[in-house]
Amino acid sequence: QVLERSRDVVDEVSVSLRLWDTFGDHHKDRRFAYGRSDVVVLCFSLANPNSLRHVKTMWYPEIKHFCPRTPIVLVGCQLDLRYADLDAVNRARRPLAKPIKPSDILPPERGHEVAQELGVPYYETSVVAQFGVKDVFDNAIRAALVSRRHLQFWKSHLRKMQRPLLQAPFLPPKPPPPLIQVPDVPPGLGGGPAALFQAPLCADVVFQLQGGHRVFAHRVYLATACSRFYDLFTLEGPPETLGEGDGGTRDLSSWGRGFLSLRWELVAEPVAGRERRMAVVAMDRGVRPEPLRAVLEYLYTGKLERPHGDLRQVGAVAELLEVFDLRMMVANELNQESFMNQEITKAFHVRRANRVKECLAKGVFADVVFRVDDGAVPAHKPLLIAGCDWMRAMFRGGFRESYADEVSLPGTNCACLRAVLDFLYTGVFTPTPDLDAMELLILTDRLCLPRLQALTGETPPPSPRSPPVSPPIPVAPDFHNARQLAAWCLHYICTNYNRVCRRFPREMKFMSPENQAHFERHRWPPVWYLKEEDLYLRSKKEREREEQLQRKQHPR
Repeated sequence: QVLERSRDVVDEVSVSLRLWDTFGDHHKDRRFAYGRSDVVVLCFSLANPNSLRHVKTMWYPEIKHFCPRTPIVLVGCQLDLRYADLDAVNRARRPLAKPIKPSDILPPERGHEVAQELGVPYYETSVVAQFGVKDVFDNAIRAALVSRRHLQFWKSHLRKMQRPLLQAPFLPPKPPPPLIQVPDVPPGLGGGPAALFQAPLCADVVFQLQGGHRVFAHRVYLATACSRFYDLFTLEGPPETLGEGDGGTRDLSSWGRGFLSLRWELVAEPVAGRERRMAVVAMDRGVRPEPLRAVLEYLYTGKLERPHGDLRQVGAVAELLEVFDLRMMVANELNQESFMNQEITKAFHVRRANRVKECLAKGVFADVVFRVDDGAVPAHKPLLIAGCDWMRAMFRGGFRESYADEVSLPGTNCACLRAVLDFLYTGVFTPTPDLDAMELLILTDRLCLPRLQALTGETPPPSPRSPPVSPPIPVAPDFHNARQLAAWCLHYICTNYNRVCRRFPREMKFMSPENQAHFERHRWPPVWYLKEEDLYLRSKKEREREEQLQRKQHPR
């Protein structure tokens, strides 16, 4: 394989290449490496300024001393270190190796200056990036054969040999955008629907059982999980339509099994202790407290918890209240087929999410109204308490909002608040065309919702070919604790720096010094590449002009 690689064809000339490396520190024997050489490739490290300095002070004079007529090609190695993560590179190096500093990295113009001073062609290579290696060998061959063309003028094939060609600059790979990691759902202080059922804050329905037992719950949880309860709670109008006294009692004995009556009255909340108007549902004497609690907890969580007494009693109450999916889960448990309950649970959550969205859109069972800058949005305290610790603290504590039916929320709009409510109700973020991402970002920061904040930053970015109406300024996301989105904004500006500067010169001019320094370090394409590309294009035009003049002076 080494012999196969040693054979090459350059400008239609077949050549055989042999490499002879110098002897390192063996100064007395190194002169034998120069003997009868056709070309000398003089290498230095682009991450070591001393190696370039030694090219002028040591290696070039030594080469000229031992082989004064041999052509030389100057090569800068380790080009990939110009754009590499130096911290990662230093960690991977030997423990006692000298760390590479950003100031050690040599720009291309330093190599060109030395090459021009010595009168030799200059190339840059990187084995890691697989760039420039073939350029070096092909042009070293050209330099060797061109130098002997005047000595072997009778060989016609040497007339086709070109001078060492110019090397196009290396464009570093475009850095990938930072990954926005969406945090997992935190357990939260509220603990979710299960904890809300155990401590029914803001309860609006109470089930009256035989023996004076009471079970508190929330209409919106029961109605969105079971059609029977939805029909039950929509029999009467909302409590606001009733008089100041207790509402009239409605007989339910002929409406459905298990229910006796429904009425509205003032009942003391089990958690806060203050009175509020609730729906009081009297249940049949066959409904026992523990099985009923198991059924209601299932309607909150979609899970069947085992430590609730006899499963057969739970199944009987579920069938009585027409909670048929729970009846199926109980049957699967009794038949040792609990693995089938996973599909039932999935279907439960899909059905619950669709009904919750319907309640949000229509305002059914809403018990609080949020006043925002452009209107009002009805909401449901139980769903807010279970999904957001900020809401739980507001409605549970001694704040004025915990007693009010209307809460003012300035500094936001209906679209943003509906997006937040939809996320808190269903756990899914669904962006809409009228949604302002920055306004939503501010609101999620106010409500302490890091997961929704990350999902907001995960929305599809604008295309680089069509810049946004306003530049993605990283200051605002950073100010509102959206660190990941701020990092993405910095990346977007860095990778579209020239385009953004042309379109938004004033905004870019007044960026903070920290951001300006970040752009200078990480902009893509980097400044050294733009300078190198400009030099390459100018040199290419000059060479084409020279070749055109030579063809005119020496026509074939």
